Amino acid sequence: MVILFVSAGLAALAVLGGLHWYAYRRLVRDTTSGPGPVRRLGAAVFVAGPLLMVGAVVSERAGAPFWLQRTLSWPGFLWMPLGLYLVPALLAGEFVRPVLRRFLERRAARPTAPVSPADPNERAEPTEPADAEPADPADPAEPAEPAEALRVPSRRLFVSRVVGGTAAAVAVGTVGYGTYGVLRGPGVKRVTVPLAKLPRSAHGFRIAVVSDIHLGPVLGRGFAQKVVDTINSTQPDLIAVVGDLVDGSVKNLGPAAAPLAGLRARHGSYFVTGNHEYFSGAAQWVREVRELGIHPLENARTELAGFDLAGVNDLQGESEGQGPDFGRALGDRDTTRACVLLAHQPVQIHEAVRHGVDLQLSGHTHGGQLWPGNFVAAAANPTVAGLERYGDTQLYVSRGAGAWGPPTRVGAPSDITVVELASLEA
Repeated sequence: MVILFVSAGLAALAVLGGLHWYAYRRLVRDTTSGPGPVRRLGAAVFVAGPLLMVGAVVSERAGAPFWLQRTLSWPGFLWMPLGLYLVPALLAGEFVRPVLRRFLERRAARPTAPVSPADPNERAEPTEPADAEPADPADPAEPAEPAEALRVPSRRLFVSRVVGGTAAAVAVGTVGYGTYGVLRGPGVKRVTVPLAKLPRSAHGFRIAVVSDIHLGPVLGRGFAQKVVDTINSTQPDLIAVVGDLVDGSVKNLGPAAAPLAGLRARHGSYFVTGNHEYFSGAAQWVREVRELGIHPLENARTELAGFDLAGVNDLQGESEGQGPDFGRALGDRDTTRACVLLAHQPVQIHEAVRHGVDLQLSGHTHGGQLWPGNFVAAAANPTVAGLERYGDTQLYVSRGAGAWGPPTRVGAPSDITVVELASLEA
């Protein structure tokens, strides 16, 4: 097992190194005319980028000093999506490169009409090809090369710069826009969910669902305040925080989470753990959210007017003997009442169906966060985002308010969802 793990790690490093060498070659070496400061700077960037990326991940998981995590996180985590979109853009450029080169060759080979001189006694001077590079007159030892020999390298350099520059612009633009989308804060979605057992008195009950805020070395107190302000602006009846609130300890992130004390809803705020809470110290965060005025539902249930609200721990808690316990949360309830379950991971829907839950609210997937990550998320989760039905149970999955790792989303915008419950009797 150890040998397989080491072999897989070495293979991953080899692939990572190969992709970075390819990107360096196409973006730096092929676009410069020779060794010099630009090429040396490019080499330094393509060495430092992956090192910072690995350092950002390792420092966070190893619980390194928080100042070090913050120092490494911005450049390291942003390098991830840059590489993710730069390499495919360069690969697409491989198809453009020969087409552009052939176009330039045909254009250079096109005959031009001779221009008659104004003075009949004046002879027209021979002209050099437009893309030929003249020999340096300061270096008499350098022999003049044929025009064709000069024309081909110049054309290659031009094509490499056009393709490489376009690929870089696409990658930087994509990551820049995706990062701006996260930092400006989540948008609000509204979904109406009819429940057969919901009484007329609870018709229109609004639950603000927020998941995957991921406060950490990148997203801090200011981001938490944006989330709180957005939720409060919807004036919900109840707030459900369905896991992955933080990436770090209470010691480091307690001040960042402090704005959550400002959450306001008529029937209060509730919280269930996500997998990242167990990487960060779930017990201490359960205590912290309680002090912030948010009610943790640790395999527990509370009765509200019109329906039951239940919550189960995340599956990651099994590693600490604190996994989900559906029997404890739902076993003795009145099954004639509607039940809404908070469970971080969508895969918990199968247990929810077995226990007669009417609606499960989840997060975890981030909607894939970075395209084409949605295809990976779809392979691991029954629902990636949105509302779907499983038997008599409905599942709603939020894309989440924040982002893990890169503070960037592409094709999966962040959201806070207001779920409005509807009674069939209304």
